[in-house]
Amino acid sequence: MSWLTARLGRWRDARQAASRFGVSQFGASRFGHSRFPNSRLDSAASAAARARQASLRRWGWAGAVCGALLALLLYAPATWLASAVAAASGQRVLLAQAQGTVWNGQAVLVLSGGPGSRDATALPGHLHWTLRPAGLGAMVRLRQACCLNGEVGLRVQFGWSRLSVQLQPQSGWTGQWPSALLGGLGTPWNTLKLGGALRLSSPGLTLEGTAGRWLVQGRADLDILNASSPLVTLSQLGSYRLSLFSNEQGQVQIVLSTREGALQLSGDGLWGPSGVRFRGEARAGEGFQDALDNLLNIIGRRDGARSVISIG
Repeated sequence: MSWLTARLGRWRDARQAASRFGVSQFGASRFGHSRFPNSRLDSAASAAARARQASLRRWGWAGAVCGALLALLLYAPATWLASAVAAASGQRVLLAQAQGTVWNGQAVLVLSGGPGSRDATALPGHLHWTLRPAGLGAMVRLRQACCLNGEVGLRVQFGWSRLSVQLQPQSGWTGQWPSALLGGLGTPWNTLKLGGALRLSSPGLTLEGTAGRWLVQGRADLDILNASSPLVTLSQLGSYRLSLFSNEQGQVQIVLSTREGALQLSGDGLWGPSGVRFRGEARAGEGFQDALDNLLNIIGRRDGARSVISIG
């Protein structure tokens, strides 16, 4: 009988344990045919799976947005750069028919008289550029077969209400363009219809704009070589130099001088926050008064034998 008593005791203990978990001796719940402990595990696993799926969806959307932004940055169209250049120059420097991207592109360079002007002159061929980030700015490299001496570098840096543009030093001249390009700027250039060439040279030049004021470090010389005009019977007017440099007061000094020629030009001025202020004069060289009389009336305000040039 002892073995029967022990067995009944074990059966009773098992039934009491099952009752505490809500499960009968046959494995069924008092609430129906479900296994309560396993159901709680299944619910926890389902919740974890749903959380993982939600997290994966969030990461998927984040990756898609980042990928789209990166693609937009890498393949930003060249027309965006053309719009920025036009806005910065007051619609006077235009990159027409822009192709490629902001980082590698090409366009036709056009000089215009600004908004509302009907005067515009385009350079032959295409201006090619590459743009790369450099510190807090960018490095721009320009190439144009017709007009640039090899590759010209511009370093652009941005700051708080500050913009700096540095022309990299280069041996020899930097760029050369037909003087007729000036006709796109409007009066008086479109009337003079200058022939000859413009040549820019610089040992290094930095333009820094702060609060509407431009400061210059270095120097640049723009030579007008073998200038001519259909308004006179002379084959050539002469050659001239317009120099741009900083003076002791940190202002941008402008000096116009004659290198040689029948038409004598001279003058100086300042480029400040209010724009360019320039005063100069034009005279006919000895023996050329009659040939240049009509031109002197057009260039500026006539004052006897000279023509007074006033800008700003």
